Amino acid sequence: MTQAFAPIKRRRLSDQVSAQIQVRIAAGELRSGDKLPPERELAESFGVSRGAVREALRTLERTGLVSLQAGSRGGAFIGQGDPGLIGDSFRNLYQLGSVSLDELTEARLWLESTVVRIACACATNADLAALAANVDEAERLLLARRYDAKIDVHIEFHNLLAQCTHNAVMIMLMGALMEVMRDFARAAGGERNDLTIKARRRFLAALVERDADAAVSAMTEHLESLRVRYRDRIRAAKTN
Repeated sequence: MTQAFAPIKRRRLSDQVSAQIQVRIAAGELRSGDKLPPERELAESFGVSRGAVREALRTLERTGLVSLQAGSRGGAFIGQGDPGLIGDSFRNLYQLGSVSLDELTEARLWLESTVVRIACACATNADLAALAANVDEAERLLLARRYDAKIDVHIEFHNLLAQCTHNAVMIMLMGALMEVMRDFARAAGGERNDLTIKARRRFLAALVERDADAAVSAMTEHLESLRVRYRDRIRAAKTN
């Protein structure tokens, strides 16, 4: 063995505090909405300084496990989790160049194929109405030439589709992917045509009929076409 072991570093006190709180949450002893004792009491219980407690709580807040609220009724509360953190992580990978458009499209094809099949079985009339209203709003924005505003509506369509599964994990995963796709779409600029709107209506027709194969086919065709259009528009933007 040629490489020596690295010295073991002592864990920061704040890390030990946050680790104990996480253990309590995982064990179900602390639940969403529970209020933690004041910093002074926590410091005494842990045998550390209030600074270490404060740092631990801020770390937990960044992960969504704790919510810090100001005011007379404020304090540290066990949070509900923040699914947006997954999207932030995906976005960071994209911005660092670790995720390509092709990889994102592949992931979307895999995820959305599953989501579409579940939606064909589980979507309620209210779910279908929300999707149709979204497409109508996108068309209204296109006619008003509000192309950039249309981007967010198109993104929301996929989130609404994920909600048709009534599965929190599917909704979370779709939301994370779509936050990165929002960056791609904004970088490319809003489309000035109705290609996506027409694709949406073809897809919705299959979804309403609960024809999973036709719906998956329509979604796949749209995403593949969209990948080419994004690539062409981003390439054109870089050359201008």
